Amino acid sequence: MKVRFTNEQIVAVLQRHENGEKAKDLCREIGISSPTLYAWKQKFGGMSVSDVRRMKDLELENSRLKKVVANLILDNEILKEVNSRKW
Repeated sequence: MKVRFTNEQIVAVLQRHENGEKAKDLCREIGISSPTLYAWKQKFGGMSVSDVRRMKDLELENSRLKKVVANLILDNEILKEVNSRKW
């Protein structure tokens, strides 16, 4: 899936909307539908650009940690299986 807008651009659009620009005009100008604008508002509403960057960093760290935990669980299961065998 190709992403047309960065998170920072989305926040900038939402800030314009919060400053009084009409949703209909914004949507026409940037080429999105109204439901897209309100979905963005639900996800990023009230955030600043630094908050969005921090959220992205946290999501990357979270996915990395999930991979580490999955590998540890797999290693643990292998060790249990080897240990349960009778030699």
